Amino acid sequence: MTEHEYALINGINRSKVGRYIAALAGILADVLVSLFLLFVNLADVLGWNVNLPPTLLSLLVTGTIYLLLYRLFDQRAWRWKWLSGVIGVPCLAGEWACRGKTLNADSKEIEHEWAANVTIVQTWDKVRVRLKTAQSGSNSINAAVIHDSVDGYKLIYNYRNDPHPDEIELRTHYGFAELTFDPGLRAAEGTYFNGHGRYTFGRMTLTRK
Repeated sequence: MTEHEYALINGINRSKVGRYIAALAGILADVLVSLFLLFVNLADVLGWNVNLPPTLLSLLVTGTIYLLLYRLFDQRAWRWKWLSGVIGVPCLAGEWACRGKTLNADSKEIEHEWAANVTIVQTWDKVRVRLKTAQSGSNSINAAVIHDSVDGYKLIYNYRNDPHPDEIELRTHYGFAELTFDPGLRAAEGTYFNGHGRYTFGRMTLTRK
């Protein structure tokens, strides 16, 4: 499984980020092209043969700078604490210890408890939630990050769970989880439910390692 796109709800519009990066790329390109043209003029005075159309140069420089800036933003810059707060997107990436409780459908009492390790891989564009227990592992299929002004950040996602080959009593199934993170992004709690192969539900808590 690989990372997949995720929706942003109540965060900054992704198209605006692209426009901001394009504008910054244009400004930096103008500066670099101007410096290059100064070099060309100097080279002409010195009798050097430098022949590169300014229009072509501007396009090449702008495109290159945009790609570099977007790569920087996608992989690193959006995680910076001050910028993350501005765009309304939390950095959830990392290793999390998970404790789960499966509830009885009738009494709502705890049927059993389980532990798992959760790995969240996240960039500006994509995310993946990987949960592993002693019996099975699951990967997110789609997801959304919500900025709730009252409750804080939420992560909701659908997943596919595949049991280990020797777990003959378990079946591949699909499920849904919703997690609410604390303001410091050090812990989260929420609910989950499974269907299409295993009809269970319960609560889960995450603690950042």
